[in-house]
Amino acid sequence: MKLRLLIALLVFGVCASFAQTKVSGYVFDVNKEPVAFANVIFSGSTEGTVTNENGKFYLESDETWGSLSVSFLGYETLKISLSKKVNYNLELILKEEAAQLNEVVIVSGKQPKKNNPAIDLLRKIWSHKRSNGLRQFKQYQYDKYEKVEFDLNTVDSALMKSKLFRGMEFVFDKVDTSRVTGKTYLPIFINEAVSKVYGDNSLNKTKEVLEGNKNSGFSDNQVIIDFIGDLYSDFNVYDNYLKFFDKSFVSPLSRTGISTYNYVLMDSAYIDNKWCYNIVYYPRRKNELTFKGDFWVADTTYAIKDINLQASKSANINWVKEIYIEQEFEVLNDSLFLIKRDYMMSEFALNKKETSRGIYGKRTTLFDNYQFDIEKERKFYEKEVNFYDKDVYDRSDDFWEEKRLEDLNKDERGVYKMLDTLKTVKKFKRLYNLGSVLASGYIEFNSLPLDYGPLFSSVGFNEVEGWRLRTGGRTYFGRNDLWRIEGFLAYGFKDDKFKYGISGKWLIDKKNRLIVSGGNRRDVEQIGASLTYSTDVLGRNLASSGIFTTAPNDKLTDINLTTLAFEIEPIKNVVFKLGGSYRTLKSASPTFSLDYFDPNSPTGISSETKQYETALSVSYFPGRKMTGYGVERLHANDDYAQLFAQVSRGIKGRLGNDFDYTKIQFRYLQPWQIGGFGRLYTTVETGKTYGVVPLGLLSVIPGNQSYWSIYNTFSQMDFYEFVTDSYSAVHIEHNFNGRLFSRIPVIKKWNLRAIAGFRTVIGSISQENKDVNASGLEYVAPNEVPYYEYSVGVGNIFKVFRIDFNFRGNYLNPIDNPNARKFGVTGSFGFQF
Repeated sequence: MKLRLLIALLVFGVCASFAQTKVSGYVFDVNKEPVAFANVIFSGSTEGTVTNENGKFYLESDETWGSLSVSFLGYETLKISLSKKVNYNLELILKEEAAQLNEVVIVSGKQPKKNNPAIDLLRKIWSHKRSNGLRQFKQYQYDKYEKVEFDLNTVDSALMKSKLFRGMEFVFDKVDTSRVTGKTYLPIFINEAVSKVYGDNSLNKTKEVLEGNKNSGFSDNQVIIDFIGDLYSDFNVYDNYLKFFDKSFVSPLSRTGISTYNYVLMDSAYIDNKWCYNIVYYPRRKNELTFKGDFWVADTTYAIKDINLQASKSANINWVKEIYIEQEFEVLNDSLFLIKRDYMMSEFALNKKETSRGIYGKRTTLFDNYQFDIEKERKFYEKEVNFYDKDVYDRSDDFWEEKRLEDLNKDERGVYKMLDTLKTVKKFKRLYNLGSVLASGYIEFNSLPLDYGPLFSSVGFNEVEGWRLRTGGRTYFGRNDLWRIEGFLAYGFKDDKFKYGISGKWLIDKKNRLIVSGGNRRDVEQIGASLTYSTDVLGRNLASSGIFTTAPNDKLTDINLTTLAFEIEPIKNVVFKLGGSYRTLKSASPTFSLDYFDPNSPTGISSETKQYETALSVSYFPGRKMTGYGVERLHANDDYAQLFAQVSRGIKGRLGNDFDYTKIQFRYLQPWQIGGFGRLYTTVETGKTYGVVPLGLLSVIPGNQSYWSIYNTFSQMDFYEFVTDSYSAVHIEHNFNGRLFSRIPVIKKWNLRAIAGFRTVIGSISQENKDVNASGLEYVAPNEVPYYEYSVGVGNIFKVFRIDFNFRGNYLNPIDNPNARKFGVTGSFGFQF
């Protein structure tokens, strides 16, 4: 969702604040070799930057400076005069410092880990970090102001004259120059937010109360606001790993930093009457998730006063060309340092070429009015806002004049006016609507409260239906709708049949999120594609369609499902659901059967299963963050655990039920961030069915006959290869995020990502369930030895492709399993950072 919205911004993206001093150029040694990670600073200031791997730099300041200093360990400090305010394409030559040639030996920029004063200071930062900042107090609160802006960059004459902007040329009156990269840019979106933040260290609780939000462009920009909140989440520079764009970068203050970064003690000076040391850092290796930059650390307290971080150009991250961060801390007393200002700029582009055009995303956050040890009850932190307060998004100009911690300059104010004009232009509206379709998958009808879609499910294929066309839609008044109705109509050209589905849901009580839902669906589906099933009436798994498969996809079921359910969330992220469903199941293919022995049938065999089922479930999502207040909400994060438990009961005789049984199921999914070694996903599923039931109601171990990599399925197992009434399964997958390939010469520049997986299941099937089976399918369960398979994969191929090489570990006997697939290749496609 995040990347689709980002690409949408690149599609439809359409304040002349000139700094006083701008400098750019390259730093070389006497042999014309670039000097990477040299320190470039305006003389007499703390405003500076670090050269990149090619020795290039850009530096900008709102102040007027007359000279520039360039330094690096082992070289003489170079100081040059700036004859004018704008100095571009400078070529600066550093000479080796003769007096230090015998003292310092530099080999490819590597710095010693022993007898390094910078690392000695780093260790003192570690030992003092828990006494710095907000951790000193039991409770705290402060005001927070956040300003986010998106800009189209590398604006040149070719772009201005392009057909894309024909009729919208007036927007180029607002072109400016980035103080970080020196590129021209055009603002296309601005968002402001004011909030009050509360925290309790003893309870380990925080709460942020939004007081006002204002954005340019459109009245319902909450999707973009949520996107921004997730994209630019808060972080603590003292943490070992800093998460940006779903990737964990090694912090330069990390305890693992010594093995990741080079550190150089460059300078010392008084800042705000505090003696501080300046340390420059840069990565030891390329292609890892690291930064370069410098920080100032205070003497005696060893608290960070200022720090800047710039992601390495070679960092293994997609669609992000640049990440630049500045943090400034305020000295409140001799030992208390608190963050005062945070600035982050990201450049999104399709590639990392210097001339590529993209989008700037800039966030400025200011903090003020700190107060401490004002205790609030636990229920204050646990109480959730459960309604949409329109006033928060419609504050007056007087409110913003009072609450802004930093005034907008005239050009930022001009962005609001420019975009207000822009949204009246028909061409821009068409571009915006195209971006909305890419982001949501739905086409909006502004004249009606309806959306058409999802477009990505319009076409499918299987052996029973042949080619399948699907059309659908939903009601949509706004993202906080209290009720919603959606449905679809599909047609299969081979079976010449129509399928349909309709569902509705209504949020009755906002406080406890009491929701009633129900619907009906008649469709063709691959049942047994997952062990733990839900009661989503319109849900249809990926296994139901497949153009290219390892074996015929003909074991499909004709399903008629009707549901009614009530769910409630009395405690945050704890959801209880009570539902009833009535389903009719029969084979949709002449090569597949769901038959069972039925003494009440004239023939002794029935081909259709009719069953009413009551289910009670509880779901727990610790750490989940949601946005919105309507019947449907959006997930703001994906790094939380999921626990699900369900008891289902079918009683024979009621509503024409055929069977009497009880089914118990449990699932636990947990993502683990393993520092700089990537992310690990683990899933545990177990369940048991008590009673005698036919094939359509048993737990089929989910095979995968497609060439797609589908998590929680077994890639080397066929559909219905294993059938159980009692099972336990474990799925493990680890994405190393480039940690392994970054150490291999030649390959490391491709930014590939290694993936490893392991899957196993054990289960059994009772003799009673075997005896009722008349389908012709022999029930086999992995009851003596757990079935297992493993895989190794390569991701991030051309940034979007992933290939997995899957190996089946057992059940390979050619007599018992003549069609067993020992090896297979699957893949997937997707946009990921």
